[in-house]
Amino acid sequence: MKRKICVVITARPSYSRIKTALIAMREHPDIELQLVVAASALLDRYGTVVSEITKDGFTISRKVFMVLEGESPVSMAKTTGLGMMELATTFDNLQPDLVVTIADRYETLATAVAAAYLNIPLAHIQGGEVTGSIDEKVRHSITKLADLHLVSSQKSYERVQRMGEDPAKIFVTGCPSIDLAREILDSPELNFNPIKKYGGVGSPIDISNGYLVVMQHPVTTEYKDSADHVGETLHAVKDLGVPALWFWPNVDAGSDGTSKRIRSFREIEKPDNIHFFKNMAPHDFLRLIHNCKCLIGNSSVGVRESSYLGIPVVNIGSRQNGRERGPNIIDTTYDRNEISKAVRQHFQNGRYPSDQIYGDGEAGGRIAETLATTQLSIEKILQY
Repeated sequence: MKRKICVVITARPSYSRIKTALIAMREHPDIELQLVVAASALLDRYGTVVSEITKDGFTISRKVFMVLEGESPVSMAKTTGLGMMELATTFDNLQPDLVVTIADRYETLATAVAAAYLNIPLAHIQGGEVTGSIDEKVRHSITKLADLHLVSSQKSYERVQRMGEDPAKIFVTGCPSIDLAREILDSPELNFNPIKKYGGVGSPIDISNGYLVVMQHPVTTEYKDSADHVGETLHAVKDLGVPALWFWPNVDAGSDGTSKRIRSFREIEKPDNIHFFKNMAPHDFLRLIHNCKCLIGNSSVGVRESSYLGIPVVNIGSRQNGRERGPNIIDTTYDRNEISKAVRQHFQNGRYPSDQIYGDGEAGGRIAETLATTQLSIEKILQY
């Protein structure tokens, strides 16, 4: 009998973090894949990730609308509560043998709590990592709720074990997003025009002589300063004068302030070197950053995929504090002059060697096989 595995996709990064594992699960003879798409992955303002999932040929078992607008700590907490209610009903209807949740978002916590209270074994991808903000608390909380741990690195394995989890239920698989990056290296050229294919808003820019990519999210513990934070980056990128492709922030506390500042800057400053996008298909996005001169912001893609691809990265602020990283990153504060200086330094340094901190590009198959064959139990063996 096939094992029914329910994977919950709740946000833009979640899909790229799990796509190759989803493909491997769909093709595995002992797995019946149940795909639940929820939260901001269903919303147009964050790129309608659900359309990309459908285009890739996946069958969606359920859609769960659970995001409350407001982009504040209150809306995040309430969305988590609503998600627990709706996902509990979804799991009760689907009756999966195993639920898979990804990374460290508040919607991910809702998935974990709902599965745990329904006594459904829970697998957690990307546990054991250290970062700033509330994400770390959420990630470690999910680790304690999970029964199976699919981690990206040896250090993450060691952290999860120190938290008292059974070593027999911790597997170093690597990160599935690195699988996509590895595929890009087989065909690295930028084979599409991003503005023609995805539209976006802002000035029509010529990227034939090089360009920047910017992706900056609000930090939930600093959400009141999100407008000021992104304002410094906007000025730095405008003053650099290099064509830049800028991606919209995640649905976190402070994203409303980030978005408003971007819109007002666009209307008042009228930068002629910046074009803005909501989202791109995972392969297109990775191909885009692979060919850029520098990635700027605070997204984990600067730490994960960019380290593997050797892309120069300017990491701004505290959002990625403590995360394992390669030599491709220069860290800065929220200061336009410091940001510009770091970008220019990268222009001189050029590209970096590939670093396999987060995997070798074969995580998807390992994850599918582990999920299909590992004995499931909701009983934990605590080792203190």
